[in-house]
Amino acid sequence: MAEAEMGHTNAKVPSKLVVNELVISYENLATGEMTEAVDKVSLDIKAGEFVSIVGLSGCGKTSFLNAIAGLIKPQSGSIKVDGKPVVGPGHDRAVVFQKASLLPWRSVLNNVIYGLELRGVKKNEARQLALKYIEMVHLKGFEHYYPHQLSGGMQQRVNLARALVCEPEILLLDEPFAALDAITREEMQNELLLLWEQTRKTVLMVTHQIDEAVLLSDRIIIFSARPARIVEEVKVNLPRPRTPRLKNDAEFDFLAKKIWGQIHTTAGKKVSLEYEI
Repeated sequence: MAEAEMGHTNAKVPSKLVVNELVISYENLATGEMTEAVDKVSLDIKAGEFVSIVGLSGCGKTSFLNAIAGLIKPQSGSIKVDGKPVVGPGHDRAVVFQKASLLPWRSVLNNVIYGLELRGVKKNEARQLALKYIEMVHLKGFEHYYPHQLSGGMQQRVNLARALVCEPEILLLDEPFAALDAITREEMQNELLLLWEQTRKTVLMVTHQIDEAVLLSDRIIIFSARPARIVEEVKVNLPRPRTPRLKNDAEFDFLAKKIWGQIHTTAGKKVSLEYEI
């Protein structure tokens, strides 16, 4: 099968994100004790690759993602995007959180434009870019609606458009569909598949949903219980383009069960039902 269909498995593709020996710790302000969240994690993500991180709740997944976003400072190790060190938030990265957190007094169009305004992009250019991405997330005709007039899924589409309109090098997704009902979640997974096919952005996603990770990803990184270490990397050699129907495939089921089993083994105890397939 052609590599283009299988995803970004070619070692010659340049690295977009390189994390080396990352350590993240938090201090208990009451006792002064340090709690380690991430322990010497290294990760190399190629340009245009879609990588997901799975693991137990509280294992350090979000801390890891926030460090890459530049929102928290690691104790040691390094993070580089296109060979340049990450020292804080930057235009080369955009984060989509679980909650859309749209500005309620701004319309869909003005929410999407907001980041461009902060960067000083000319009004007409910002508007054209915003309209492009609003159409891309299938919200054309809703430009002048306000957040309270939108469903949860529609709000998260605005959230995605707001991140993509700044045209970041890397899209960071922190459980972006966790707050949605099962049907809307599946619709949004399909939307994200289509968006990725159109943009081929480098994506790093944190998720609790194993089937979501298998459906969307080229690779899945399994974190141990806190402090997070990489216990296994699973390559998802399923053909692209993909649709939710792929969840009925035997190979899909095999990969999902393999990941479930590894998380269960890592936990050393019964895992929460949220990890069931």
